[in-house]
Amino acid sequence: MRSFTPPSHVLTFSDQITCFEICKNDFAYNLICFAGDKKLTLALIQFPEESEVDTFAWERIKDIYHESRCSALCFAPETSLACIPKTVIFCAAGSDFKLRIFRTDLQNSDTVQDLKGHSNYVNDVNWDTEGEYLASVSDDHSCKIWNVESNFETVTTFCLSSAGMSVKWHPEDPHKVLVAEKKGIVHMYNVRSQQAIISIETPKFPLMSADWSLENRFCIATLAGGDVITWDLRHPSSPTDKKQMHEDCGRNILFSPSTELLIASIGRPDITLKVYTSKSVVPQIEAPLKLFGGISFHNRLPYIGAACDRKLCFWKIKLK
Repeated sequence: MRSFTPPSHVLTFSDQITCFEICKNDFAYNLICFAGDKKLTLALIQFPEESEVDTFAWERIKDIYHESRCSALCFAPETSLACIPKTVIFCAAGSDFKLRIFRTDLQNSDTVQDLKGHSNYVNDVNWDTEGEYLASVSDDHSCKIWNVESNFETVTTFCLSSAGMSVKWHPEDPHKVLVAEKKGIVHMYNVRSQQAIISIETPKFPLMSADWSLENRFCIATLAGGDVITWDLRHPSSPTDKKQMHEDCGRNILFSPSTELLIASIGRPDITLKVYTSKSVVPQIEAPLKLFGGISFHNRLPYIGAACDRKLCFWKIKLK
């Protein structure tokens, strides 16, 4: 019998959660968003390490109507709970192929802006570190770059040879974006020149997810088949490491925001979450999710959260 890791904290809701994200911004690090049946919920979470009474707590702040099933979420860099009025801006991708930009002060001022341009399901959305651009990738074989200052006008469309699965911005350069497509190719594009700088081909496919380490701008990881493959962009001709972490096709891969040595991935069987160091094939956290709605690392504390059916589960990670 395999032994699985029980979550440290669990929240249970009435609707199945289809998407989930913890805000990565320093001034809103305890803000989360999750998608249910025709609504998006903004909430605050507090872990025992932040509490004087050493307890886990959460507070629902606002429910926002969303007319289609949500497939991707991302908070804008200017999101802040430290200013007055509070500023929360995020993008939600829907099953109707639209992106929606939501702005709220968490009180009475709410706006939504629809972005149309994709002709198939959107698999990932991401803001660059400066908040100048929003990027989205879709089953329509495209990556679109939307300019925030020009009211989200599409400034560039990169045509792909298969479905776009992941899009990540360079941790330091707001004009470089990483795009992973399903047939096993990873591109780095320069948005200004609208040219591909590097293209990498994974030894396996389908390529379902890729991530860029925030701590090491040369380090990227891909999840292709059930294999986790890491690359050094200074030497992109061959991967630095490759290991099978899932028996069958993977779904998501994420670097910890604090170190490139810690990675989380989701894969089959049973849509299993695994959290492990890059030097090991033995996970410190392993948990079947079955009905999966997204994973996200906490930006400050050693926790990872995952949506599983009607639950949000949080595991504490041991950082060595």
